[in-house]
Amino acid sequence: MEYVNPEGLRLDGRRFNEMRQIVAEVGVVSKADGSAVFEMGNTKVIAAVYGPREIQNKSLQKKDDHALVLCEYSMAQFSTGDRRRQKFDRRSTELSLVIRQTMEACILTELLPHSQIDIFLQVLQADGGTRSACINAATLALADAGIPMRDLAVSCSAGYLNSTPLLDLNYVEDSAGGADVTVGILPKLDKVTLLQMDAKLPMETFKTVFALASEGCKAIAERIREVLQENTKQLEYRRAA
Repeated sequence: MEYVNPEGLRLDGRRFNEMRQIVAEVGVVSKADGSAVFEMGNTKVIAAVYGPREIQNKSLQKKDDHALVLCEYSMAQFSTGDRRRQKFDRRSTELSLVIRQTMEACILTELLPHSQIDIFLQVLQADGGTRSACINAATLALADAGIPMRDLAVSCSAGYLNSTPLLDLNYVEDSAGGADVTVGILPKLDKVTLLQMDAKLPMETFKTVFALASEGCKAIAERIREVLQENTKQLEYRRAA
């Protein structure tokens, strides 16, 4: 199957370095301390943050002088065509751990000792890039909750198909069997917090794909800043009114 035509266009009409449309909104769950919806194309994720609050299970705390961060990832039964997916399967457990570790790298946990922060993520629609969308949604929700962070944790993926590096793979491209590299960064600190690859690549090709994913991360960070700034303006307007 040809995933990039001779004119350089992908199946959905994008160029190799184009991302899908990003739509984001904060404050979508009234009962949560912070929440957000993040969409990358047809992939849609909702995140809710509760805390900081008193630790529920003291045995889970490893450092008394740092906040405990917990994360739960799940996919809605209707998010894909596969209705057999269980709420707590192995992949959900793995992604919950990956996302938690990524968010721990950005949260200033040392400022919130003896407290717990819970992050709940649910994929409402899955069309590739769910891992990255979850990290981006969690960052928005944490910011909405007023959780202190070193930097925005953002994530994006890139792949290699038909001898072409491709930014922000959708489900069809992701399932094509090529290499897929998921990158998470703290853009202002220029720090990599996540790097996962599901196939081997020559070093030069990897560098190209990694650079492409990193540029995608920076574009997402800029979009997240715009969403947060717009939300701040709306809050100021309501207070003034």
